[in-house]
Amino acid sequence: MRHRLKDVAERAGVSVKTVSNVVNGYVHVRPDTRARVEEAIAELNYRPNLSARNLRKGRTGVIALAVPELDIPYFAELARHVVTAAGVHGWTVLVDQTGGGPEQERVAASGIGDHMIDGLIFSPLALTADDLTGLDGIPMVLLGERVDHGPADHVAIDNVAAAREVTAHLIGLGRRRIAAIGAQRTPEGASARLRLEGYRAALTAAGIAYDESLVAPATAWHRADGAAAMRQLLASGARPDAVFCFNDTLALGALRALHEARLRVPEDVAVAGFDDIEDGRFSVPTLSTVSPDKEAIARLAVELLAGRLAGERAAPARELSAPYRLELRESTEGGPADA
Repeated sequence: MRHRLKDVAERAGVSVKTVSNVVNGYVHVRPDTRARVEEAIAELNYRPNLSARNLRKGRTGVIALAVPELDIPYFAELARHVVTAAGVHGWTVLVDQTGGGPEQERVAASGIGDHMIDGLIFSPLALTADDLTGLDGIPMVLLGERVDHGPADHVAIDNVAAAREVTAHLIGLGRRRIAAIGAQRTPEGASARLRLEGYRAALTAAGIAYDESLVAPATAWHRADGAAAMRQLLASGARPDAVFCFNDTLALGALRALHEARLRVPEDVAVAGFDDIEDGRFSVPTLSTVSPDKEAIARLAVELLAGRLAGERAAPARELSAPYRLELRESTEGGPADA
C-alpha cells in the first residue's frame, strides 16, 4: 500500500502543509514537529511522488555526496547516514570518490560532469574557498575543515575542542608523555592542524611541555600509516605512555604495532582515536575515541541543501556545528567492551 501525504500528517498529528514543508526542506519548522513528521515518514515508509514533483520543479530527485576516500570507514559510515537523511526527501544519492585531488574535486563541485544532480554535499581537501567561488556549480553544502566561512553552507564539528578533550582525558589518567599520530603540514591537512592545535592546548593547560619528538606525521590516515608511525615512535626512544591518533584507522594500526612490541594497552600505553568507526568497537582492546554525531552531520547537511533547493539560494552561507562526545573504552579505561 502506497501511503499519501495525508497519511503522514494523520500519523504525526500535524497538517498536510507541515508535512509538505518538512519534505521540501523548509527550515521554519519547529525541531520537535520536524522530528515527529520524520518519524511518521519512516514508520509509513512514505516516498513522495517524485516524477510529478520533479517535473513541476524541473529537478531530477538526485543529489551527490563527494568525499575523498571511501576506504576511510568514517566516510563510508557518513555516506550511509546521508542516504538515510536524503530518503526523507525522496532523493537518491550518487556517491563520488574524489581522491582529494584538485581536478576531480573541480568536476564534483561543477556537478559531476554530465550527471544530472540537483545539489551536492561535498568534503573537499584540495580546493579552497576561492576555487569554489570561481566555479559556476550547483547548490552545495560543505563538510570537513578545508573550507569554512566560504561560498557555501558548511557543517563540521569543533575539532580543536574535541582533540583538547580527548587529550585531557589521557592526561587525567596520569599520562605525561602523550604522543600524537597523524600530523600533516600540507594545505590539505586542515583536520590534522586543528587536532594538533587541540592536543597542544590540552598539554599547555596541564602544564606539560610540547615535545616535537612525540609528534609523528602521517601522509595518509590508514591503518598501515598508524602502525608505521607507532613503530617509528618506539624505535626513536620517545617512550610514550599514551598516544592520541588523529583518526581511528591510525589508532587501529598503532594498536597492532604496540601488540607486536609486546606493550600492553592501556597498562603500558593508552590509545585514543577520533571518528568512532564501527571497527573500533570490536578491536582488542576496544578503542576509546571522539565520536562525531555522523547522523546529525548528515541530517544538517541534507536540510541545508533542501533549504537551498526550496528557494533560499540568496541567503548568506551558514556555519553549523554538529555535536560530538567521548566514547571511553578499553584502550584507555581498561573496562568491559561495549560492543
